[in-house]
Amino acid sequence: MDKSKKFVGQPILSQILSCISTNIIRQSSKKHNSNRYYKRIPARVHLVSLLYGVFSYCNGLRELCEGMLACEGKLSHLGLDKAPPRSTLSDANNRRSYLVFETIYFKLLKQYHSFISDSRLKGLSIRNLKIIDSTTIRLFSDILRGVGRNPLDGSRKKGGIKVHALMDAFSGVTEFLRITAAKEHDRKFLYHIKLPANSFIVFDKGYNLYSQFAKWNKPESLVCDSYEEQCRLSCNKSHQR
Repeated sequence: MDKSKKFVGQPILSQILSCISTNIIRQSSKKHNSNRYYKRIPARVHLVSLLYGVFSYCNGLRELCEGMLACEGKLSHLGLDKAPPRSTLSDANNRRSYLVFETIYFKLLKQYHSFISDSRLKGLSIRNLKIIDSTTIRLFSDILRGVGRNPLDGSRKKGGIKVHALMDAFSGVTEFLRITAAKEHDRKFLYHIKLPANSFIVFDKGYNLYSQFAKWNKPESLVCDSYEEQCRLSCNKSHQR
């Protein structure tokens, strides 16, 4: 069998970026006017910079920008002329709406969903199997020791953020995400998701909420919007509160 020579000599990040079409980024930017009010760093450059930071395990903007600056002669593989200044990237993180990256993610999920490997669960007859869980990220625990509420049992304070996720078990891809304060109970996440008909969900005892289980068993509650729409509505409700 002939081997593909499409990616010969290209860095891994360059190969990954080749899967994100320019058209998807352009459509998403136009939808949210992400380049209208902040043109110093286009949405694509912003996205590439953030992905570089993720895949390089950077712990901050300084490390990210210095790493890209060290590779400045090789950034042409990523479609960049030069590394963005730290202040410019910081302003972009502050001013550009996260919705443009959310839209890009869901467009890519829709495009490549049928190609995602599901060999781990090959042979199972269950479809629409979803997994729900959360993880807590402690913020500045050594600096802001006073953050968070005082537990009644004398345990440590729970300051930070909590990431609640709904994942498709077959693809291993997160389909819905919500970020809250760390003190919020896991079961409240169930109010913000809608499931396709005939779905199966797996979760721990922290998600016991029988009133919501009863609603899901009603036929009218199983009409599922797109996960992109769910995420948008959930974020809007959070801001309104």
